[in-house]
Amino acid sequence: MAARKDTGGKPADRPADRPNVSKDDLLHFYHEMLLIRRFEEKAGQLYGMGLIGGFCHLYIGQEAVVVGLESVAEEGDKRITSYRDHGHMLAAGLDPNGVMAELTGRAGGLSKGKGGSMHMFSKERHFYGGHGIVGAQVPLGAGLAFADKYKGNGRVTFAYFGDGAANQGQVYETYNMAELWQLPVIFVIENNQYAMGTSVKRSTKSTTLWGRGAAYGIPGEEVDGMDVLAVRAAGQRAVAHARSGKGPYILEIMTYRYRGHSMSDPAKYRSREEVQKMRDERDAIEHVRELLLTGGHATDDDLKAIDREVKAVVSAAADFARESPEPAEAELWTDIYA
Repeated sequence: MAARKDTGGKPADRPADRPNVSKDDLLHFYHEMLLIRRFEEKAGQLYGMGLIGGFCHLYIGQEAVVVGLESVAEEGDKRITSYRDHGHMLAAGLDPNGVMAELTGRAGGLSKGKGGSMHMFSKERHFYGGHGIVGAQVPLGAGLAFADKYKGNGRVTFAYFGDGAANQGQVYETYNMAELWQLPVIFVIENNQYAMGTSVKRSTKSTTLWGRGAAYGIPGEEVDGMDVLAVRAAGQRAVAHARSGKGPYILEIMTYRYRGHSMSDPAKYRSREEVQKMRDERDAIEHVRELLLTGGHATDDDLKAIDREVKAVVSAAADFARESPEPAEAELWTDIYA
């Protein structure tokens, strides 16, 4: 089984196993990660104001995962994920207005206000959810990949799930089928260290989650998920494998969420010092900011301007969500299977 490992320490100590990136690439990564961060911060505010109902799972801290992988996706590639999906939609190019309106259950939302935080879709951007059942998206992702293999169109599917879902039996049934049929699917384990409120070390005996693919002959690797360049490099290897007809690939991306599992989680199972240490030493956005500044690619004023632009986009999205009407009663009878 092919195996790689890139889980280096602080940004300055990380290995040089990186793709060549331009100034424009770095600025794009910075913008996209900052957009997700500011959007999620605003979503948290709206939740606190009672404008977002139900569950709301924020992606703050994990931004480098989806931004790095979206940078290696091509038009027509598919993605499917869990209920922590706002950042994935933004990285896939969905309109922030539509995402925020969906969070608030408004008609202007991407699923007409009927999906909410956990169940957003976009056929146009090949985004297939947003799934509330833990691990349910993994076999669905293999199904998407099966369709592409059948059509012979050269597309791949990114099936995202967390370290908690990695213990679900349907994941391993899917691994078996995906390898048997050589499906073009990349299984992305977003290991943020805590399955809801339980650390992976307490809930999982074998903590090398990507290595479980060995039983099925699926190659994979562990990746530093707080370094967008490391994620991009691993994504390039995974995509090259899957797109060339060699079958599935597993990426276990080691990341960290700064907030609780959901907005209702006080996160008392870890110390504030632990979270602050990650913010101070490993933050993915700060890493790219340092690269831009030390490389002479941008000034502090340039980056402040990007932040102002992003905040304006997010503020406009919040205004759009507030002003968008609630779905009409007739919408209860649309978009249903039978």
